[in-house]
Amino acid sequence: MEFDNSFYALVALIIFLGLALYFGIHTIIAKMLDAQIKKIADDLAEAKKLREEAAALLVEYEQKRVAAESEAAGIITAAKEEATRLTAEAQTALADLITRRTKSVEDKIAQAEAHAVAEVRARSADVAIEAARLVLTDEMNRKGGQVVDKAIADVGNRLN
Repeated sequence: MEFDNSFYALVALIIFLGLALYFGIHTIIAKMLDAQIKKIADDLAEAKKLREEAAALLVEYEQKRVAAESEAAGIITAAKEEATRLTAEAQTALADLITRRTKSVEDKIAQAEAHAVAEVRARSADVAIEAARLVLTDEMNRKGGQVVDKAIADVGNRLN
């Protein structure tokens, strides 16, 4: 009987598989596969844990973002209120300043007016005195002796 190459290949395969089973290669392969499965399971568990931590961090940062936005909105509102208050105070202060300056200017105008009136009166009085002096001088020059005589007589009558 003649055996072809396929037969010898089959016999060699059976012997190889027999030796592999005899030396426990299948258990070694099973252990390697189990170790690989365990490693993959551990990696998946670690990935799941990291995913949960990332989700928790995302929620935490989202809460912080919302809190920061509300705080920023509060700061903006407070700044607007402060600006409105400062504007109102500035307008009030400006109105008070304008009122004080107006009163000061009006007082200065009134003082200047009173000074001008007093100066006009003083000048009028000086002019009236000068006119009276001129009139009296002229009168004295024309009737000088008579007025003096009459004044002396009048003084004499009053003394008696």
